[in-house]
This record gives sequence, structure tokens and C-alpha cells, in this order.
Amino acid sequence: MKQRIGLEARGDAGPGFLHQLTGVIAHHSGDIVSVEIIESVVHSRTFLEIDLPGDAAALLDELRALERVHEVELVDTLQKVYGKRIIIMGGGAQVGQVAIGAIMEADRHNIRGEHISVDTIPLVGEQSLAAAVRAVARLPRAKALVLAGSLMGGEIEVAVREVRAKGLLVVSLNMAGSVPDAADLVVTDPVQAGVMTVMAVADTAKFSVGKLTRRIF
Repeated sequence: MKQRIGLEARGDAGPGFLHQLTGVIAHHSGDIVSVEIIESVVHSRTFLEIDLPGDAAALLDELRALERVHEVELVDTLQKVYGKRIIIMGGGAQVGQVAIGAIMEADRHNIRGEHISVDTIPLVGEQSLAAAVRAVARLPRAKALVLAGSLMGGEIEVAVREVRAKGLLVVSLNMAGSVPDAADLVVTDPVQAGVMTVMAVADTAKFSVGKLTRRIF
């Protein structure tokens, strides 16, 4: 039976460091599900999440024996610490109001054992927002996107349809433009939009977007 573990390896920066790590992990039949590299001029810190069969002790010993590795330690996975991510983007005032609802509701569920984090980014401009929407599908642990603004359409709508096709839940404020037509859920009140988005992704909630008989509130 596989267990998901987090590893942080610190060593000499430069080409080939990640290759050495992944070679050892593959030798132990580890399945790498996430990688993040933080490099300075001299040192490299690599964080990996791995689905590993059996005990991690042998893997750690072999990684520590690598010449370029200075230190390897087991750490909590980001899923365990931060859990599911909700991303809120758009106009600053609307983003702030959605965040109020999302943070308040996430706190209620996190007390009951959930792990839900809320990220915000105020953005303006069709191309900037469209690029940001598409990037959410590449973010680890991102489960839902809330678009908070007064007017969104065009390329942003196209991006919304693309990320929904990849399984991302998209909630939109009831705004001008074509984005509300492309979203899974449209909510007029920004605070309620934040609350409903958290409820939609929380395992400790009984709310399901798929069971709704209407999508505009």
C-alpha cells in the first residue's frame, strides 16, 4: 500500500541535481506527484511529494548518500498542511469581499478537520485575467476559482471554459460580460460567493453544485 510523503532535499545547485534525486526515487518505485525547486546561487532546495510503497527509511538513506546532497528530511505534504486551494481574482474591492466570505466559511470547516486555504490576486485587463485563469489549472491543489469583478468577457470567457473542462470549479459574481454564462455558479453577493465556493469543495459540507436546480443566485 502506498503512502504519500513529503521530502525536502538540500544540496549543491546546478544541472543534474533533480535528475539524481528522481533516479533514486524511481529505484524505490516512488511516484512523484509534485515538485518545487527553490534555488540560490550556491544551494538548491527541492521539495517533492511522493507516493511511496513501503517504508521511507531506505529511500532517505540512499538520497543522503548522494554526493551533492547535504541534507534530506521528511516533511508534511502541502495537502496535509494547506489542503485544497481556492483562488479569487478580479477587482480589488470585489476580491476582498469574496475573501471575507471564503475565509469565514473555511475557518468553520477547518475547525472540523478540513484543510482549505484561500489565495487572492487583484487583477485588471482582459489578457492578464485570461492568462491568470489558465494558470490556475496548473496550480497544485487548486479546486475552485472565483472571478470577482464588474465586467469580464472575451478571452476570459474562453479561458474559463478551458479550465472548467479540466475539472476546475468556476464561480462568478453576477457581472456584466459573458463570463457568468461560462461559469458553473453565478452569485450576486460577493460574501455569499465566497461562502458557497468553500461549501462546494469542503468534504465536511453537504452542499453540491451538481445537485442545484439553478445556477444563478
